[in-house]
Amino acid sequence: MCGIAGFCLKKTPESTTAILKNMADRIVYRGPDDEGYFSARTKNGSLSIGLAHRRLSIIDLGGGHQPMHNAKNTTHIVFNGEIYNYKILRRELETRGYRFSSSSDTETIIAAYDEWGKDCVTKLHGMFSFAIWDDFKEELFLARDRFGKKPLYYWSENGELIFGSEIKSLLTLPMVERRIDKNAIWDYLLYRYVPWPKTLFQGIRKLPPASYAIWRNGNLKINRYYTPPDKYPSDIRETVPDPVDGFMTVLDHAVESRMVADVPFGAFLSGGIDSSAVVGLMSRHSSEPIKTFSVGFTETQYSELAYAKVIADQFNTDHHELTISQNHLMDELPKLIRFRDAPVSEPSDIPIYLLSLEARKKVKMVLTGEGSDEFLGGYPKHKYDRYADYYNLLPQIVRKPIKGLIGQLPYRFWRHKTAINCLNLGDWSERMPSWFGSFTPQDRERLLAFKANGEVRSDSPPYDVLQENSYLRKILYFDQTSWLHDNLLERGDRMTMAASLEARMPFMDHQLAEYISSLPDECRINKNRSKWLLREGMKKLLPVEIIDRKKVGFRVPVSDWFRGPMKDYLCDHLLGSDSMSAGFFKRDALERYLNEHIQHKQNHEKLLWTILNLEIWQREYGLSE
Repeated sequence: MCGIAGFCLKKTPESTTAILKNMADRIVYRGPDDEGYFSARTKNGSLSIGLAHRRLSIIDLGGGHQPMHNAKNTTHIVFNGEIYNYKILRRELETRGYRFSSSSDTETIIAAYDEWGKDCVTKLHGMFSFAIWDDFKEELFLARDRFGKKPLYYWSENGELIFGSEIKSLLTLPMVERRIDKNAIWDYLLYRYVPWPKTLFQGIRKLPPASYAIWRNGNLKINRYYTPPDKYPSDIRETVPDPVDGFMTVLDHAVESRMVADVPFGAFLSGGIDSSAVVGLMSRHSSEPIKTFSVGFTETQYSELAYAKVIADQFNTDHHELTISQNHLMDELPKLIRFRDAPVSEPSDIPIYLLSLEARKKVKMVLTGEGSDEFLGGYPKHKYDRYADYYNLLPQIVRKPIKGLIGQLPYRFWRHKTAINCLNLGDWSERMPSWFGSFTPQDRERLLAFKANGEVRSDSPPYDVLQENSYLRKILYFDQTSWLHDNLLERGDRMTMAASLEARMPFMDHQLAEYISSLPDECRINKNRSKWLLREGMKKLLPVEIIDRKKVGFRVPVSDWFRGPMKDYLCDHLLGSDSMSAGFFKRDALERYLNEHIQHKQNHEKLLWTILNLEIWQREYGLSE
C-alpha cells in the first residue's frame, strides 16, 4: 500500500525531482518505508514526465522499490494497492517468456501491461491505482480498481496533466488553483459526499472506479472496463443447489487470499456480523491468534465493545480495545479534514482513524468488514425501497397526512421520518441519494442561498441502471457505484493510510460480488431478513447473539454532543462573524435547523454535521465562497 503522484508538464519551474519530492512528501504517511522518483522528457523535448512514489512495505520487503521499470527500461510504473492473484499471473506470464527479478506484485503489473496493454486491468484481482509511462508510445496509462478501493485524482488543462493518490499532492503545483466548485457544493449538500468525477476543488477530478485513462499528446481519454453485475436484472436459468455453501466457499477464499503478507497483520472487530465473520474465517487459516482491534465510546449505549469481546473470546484472539469521548472529536476533526482534503462526511471517520493509530502499534495491515452491506443488502433502506411502488400507489390525499404525522414525531423516530420522506420521492434519481443524504432536495432548496447546475446524467453510473431491474438490485447498484467508493471507501483509505496502516476488504472481492449477483434477490433479503446469505452461512461459526443483532455500525453520538458539549462549538462555527460558509446559506433557515435540533424538536444531526464540516474544510484551506 502506497502513495503515488506525477505529471506531464510543458514547463517545470524548478528541478523535476524537487517537484516530485514535494508532491510525495505531502503524503509521506501513505508510505513511510521508502521513496522513489523517475523523470524523463518526450523525444521532441516538449514535455517533462515525472513519477513519484512513497512505499508502505507489505510484500517483498527487500525488493519492490518504485518507480519500477521493465527489463528494457521502456515502461515505468508507480503503483498503490495489492494484487491478490499476482502469483497466478506471474506463472502465466513466465510461459510467455517473461522473467522476474523480485517477488513484488508491482513487477507482475508492468509485465501484464507489456503483454496485454490496456486490457491488463481485466486480469488484475485486487485493489489498485497505478500510473505507467510508456516511452515507446509516449503516453501515460492511469488505472483504478473495479470498485474504487484505491483513489486517484487528476488535473488536466492546456495539454498538461497532474495526478496523485491525494489532492494535496496536486495542490503543490502553482498552476493548480485553490478554488471552490459551487456545483460540487450543491451535490455535497445532498449526498454528504461529492460524486465522481467532481471534487470540491474546481478543476480537480477523480478518475472513476473501474476505469483507465490514456493521456497522449496533451489529450486525456477515459474508458470504463467493468460494470457491477447488479446493473442488470438477474438472469437465473437454473436453481443453484446450495447457494449458502457456494457463498461461503468464495468468501473463505477472499479472506484467505487477503492474509498474504510479510508483516504482522490483524483485523478490525466491531462485534457486528461482518467483521465477526472475517475474524472467524481468518482463524481457520492461521496457526497464531489473530490480532483484533475494537473501539468504543464513553457513552456506553453507543459502544459495541462487549459484543466484540464475545468474538475475541470465542476465537481466542489477541484483542485490543480503545475507548474515546467527544473530546477526541473536537481535537481530531480539523486534522482529519486535512487528511481527506474534503469534509469528513461520516463522524465514524474519527474512531476509525484513532483505532488505526492504535492498531499500527502492533500490525501493519488489517482486514475489515467493509462492503458487506452494499453487496448483500444490509441497510434498512434496502428493505424499505422495495415498497416504493406500493407506497406511491396511495393517492396524494392519503400520503400527505401520513407524511405530516410522521414529520411531527419526536426526533428519536428519525429512521421512520427518513423512510417516509424518501418514499415520497417518486423520482428514483432523487430518492437514491436521499436515503443516506443529510438534506432532502427540499431542505437544500430552503437552506441554500444559491442554485447550481446539479443535473443527473442518465448515461453513467449510478443512474444508468436498467429500469426493468428489481428495486433491490437498483439500490444496490447505486450503493456500489456511488455511496461506496465516494464515501465509505474514501473514508477507509484516508483514515487507515493516515496511520500508515493498510486495510483489506474481503467482502469487496469482485468475484464474490459476481457470485452474489448471480443468485435470486431472496438470497440477500429473505422474508425481511437482511444479508440472508451471510447470516445462514455463519450459523456454524458465530453465536446467535451476533448473527441476529440489529445493525449498529460505528455509531458516533453526535446528536447528543451537538446538544451538549459541542453546542457552542457548532453555533460559533456556523453563525459566528468569521464563518466562511455563511454566504452559502440563508441565515434564518440555518438558525431554525439549529434551534430545532438543540431543543429536541427534530434530529438534524446529519445536516448540521455536513455543514459544520464544510465550514471547517473552508477554514483549513482558506477558501471563502
